Amino acid sequence: MQDVWSDELDCAVTVCDTDGVVIYQNGRSREVNGGMQGKSLIPCHNERSRTIIRRLLDEGGRNVYTIEKKGVRKLIYQTVWRREGRVCGLVEYSMEIPSEMPHYVRG
Repeated sequence: MQDVWSDELDCAVTVCDTDGVVIYQNGRSREVNGGMQGKSLIPCHNERSRTIIRRLLDEGGRNVYTIEKKGVRKLIYQTVWRREGRVCGLVEYSMEIPSEMPHYVRG
């Protein structure tokens, strides 16, 4: 995947296949995680995370949570990507979130 809309996003985008092999990273992902394209992301995670990733890749779904690292809060959004209804891998978005953020209820 080259020259795509996510290349210059201000959040990290990492895409893997069903084996956990990274097939795409945008610039921010490479800055944060190093060049992982062609490598498995599985060894980079602890056992709990590996179990979640495997479940997502086997069954579909999403995993959403926040973290704080070095004083920076981030939203992590992991979701499967599909082709013709079949799970083909996982996309992870990692974006910094401010300590104070407005919340709106629409409806």
